[in-house]
Formats: sequence, C-alpha cells, structure tokens
Amino acid sequence: MDPALLERITARRAELDELEAQLAKQLAEVRAERDELAVAERVFERVSEQIADECVSATSVPAQVGGRAVMLIPHRTSDVEENVLPPDYQRILAAVRQAAGPVMARQVGEMLGVDVNIRSKLEPLRGKLVRLVDRGWLRKLPDGRFTTRL
Repeated sequence: MDPALLERITARRAELDELEAQLAKQLAEVRAERDELAVAERVFERVSEQIADECVSATSVPAQVGGRAVMLIPHRTSDVEENVLPPDYQRILAAVRQAAGPVMARQVGEMLGVDVNIRSKLEPLRGKLVRLVDRGWLRKLPDGRFTTRL
C-alpha cells in the first residue's frame, strides 16, 4: 500500500475521531439543557397553578358605583338577575347551559373560541368558572366538570 495514502487515511480517521468527540460533548450538553428545561417547565406550571388558585380564592375587591361598593360578580340570589354579570361571564354561563351535560373548562373554552392549547388563555377562563361557582351561579362536580345550578 502507498505510504502517502496510508498517512491520509490515518489523518482522516484522527479528524473523524475528534469530530465524534466534539459531537458527543455537544449531545451531552443538549441533553442536560433539555433536562433543565423540563424541570423549569414543571416549576412554571406549578407556580402558574398556585397563582391562579390564589387569584381565584382572593376576595373580590368591590367596585364603586354611585359611591357604593358593589361586587362585579355578585352572589346569586333570587333577586339578582344574570344580566348584572359582565358580558364575558354571561357568555360563559350560556356556554355551560348549551352543553349537553357537565363540561370541563377546556370544552367551555372551545365553545367560546378560546385557544385552549395555550395555558395562559385557558387558566383565566378556569378562574372565571370557579368564581361563578363561588358566587352560586354554577356547580363544580368532584371530577372538575362544571354544570348549571339546579
């Protein structure tokens, strides 16, 4: 065999070995970063859920109308009509009523045209549904589905 050819083969093999080592190092770095992103995503979801829960459970600050304090989402009583609710809450109630049975927040979002694949769009809707439950306008079943009051 030609010594020059053998030398070129040996040099190319060394280049490929070095490239393989670099790629292996890059792959390890990518995998480590992916793992860190997965942890960050889980932390973000937990914190987002906690914030949403805190926002929902926080007492509503009454608005001022004519110098008197009123709740934007009043408790449901026999003398309070649905038309006192803000329009978006009225649409939510209508969507739950139109459903064939109890619905998840995602289904209500789909009926209202909310992009339910984006968590930041779905969570405010879920908060409004829970607020309607807290005020007696809807019921929340143990499985997390929402339905109208009887």
